[in-house]
Amino acid sequence: MIPQPEQNTTDHLDQADHPVNSVGILGLGIIGERIAAHVRSHGNFPVFLWNRSARPDLHCLASPLDVVKSTELIQIFVRDGVALLEVLTQIAPALTPRHLVLSHPTVSPLEIEKAAAIVLEKGAQFLDAPFTGSRDAAAAGKLIYYVGGSSKAIERATPLLKISSQEIISMGSIGTATMIKLATNIIMGVQIKGLAEALTLLKVADVSLDYLVRALEQSAANSPVIRMKLKKILDSDFEPHFSTKNMLKDLEHSLNVAADHDVNLAATAVTASSLKNLVTMGLGDQDYSVLGNVAA
Repeated sequence: MIPQPEQNTTDHLDQADHPVNSVGILGLGIIGERIAAHVRSHGNFPVFLWNRSARPDLHCLASPLDVVKSTELIQIFVRDGVALLEVLTQIAPALTPRHLVLSHPTVSPLEIEKAAAIVLEKGAQFLDAPFTGSRDAAAAGKLIYYVGGSSKAIERATPLLKISSQEIISMGSIGTATMIKLATNIIMGVQIKGLAEALTLLKVADVSLDYLVRALEQSAANSPVIRMKLKKILDSDFEPHFSTKNMLKDLEHSLNVAADHDVNLAATAVTASSLKNLVTMGLGDQDYSVLGNVAA
């Protein structure tokens, strides 16, 4: 079991009180690349990068181990739990008590527990730190981080996280932030599945979808995620902000937890099944709002 950290009672702290000496960013995908650019342009400290596929960047080092040897705070933005554990196994020989590792991908509860164990065994600090916010939020430095770990680790990480966020929410012990992220993704995925079915209903009834847009402007059925995705669905704009394959991954993690506790998440299961069909159709890299493509 992961040791239970003391509760964090601090909010945003003055960066001058907790200076960041050096930062390593591992994983330069849709989010990691934008966070790296933002941190490098706003931070007053060295930033070293690594990506699985080579990047033409003077600060991109040859291996994650090289990054850890050059830095103290390490942000990891790989895609999934398999990649997270692989990277942590690679960097473990270089981890020391001076290091703080922040795990940002949404993974399973078991994977975050294994990840924390690898880091804590070396005497380093670890934070379970998934986020909400898409590609554009990352580029604008407006992510919201859900953070689980010791208050000292959160305090130390806050100046760095403030650079790329609009809010940092402490979630208590390691693992809780991951569960909250899975829960919020259920809510988003199921809402868009519901929106997709509403669009299908109106299409077969030969009702203009413009009426739905107008109705939702004054309806309690509307929500931030529907406001964000509906226009893109109607424009058939499925450029990835949160990919179908990643939403499927997260819902499957939730379903596995539910199965372990003999709980039935019917709406989540239906949504996951639809996402899986889209991945099978070759649409896994498109935004998960492709659920609303009534022609699919």
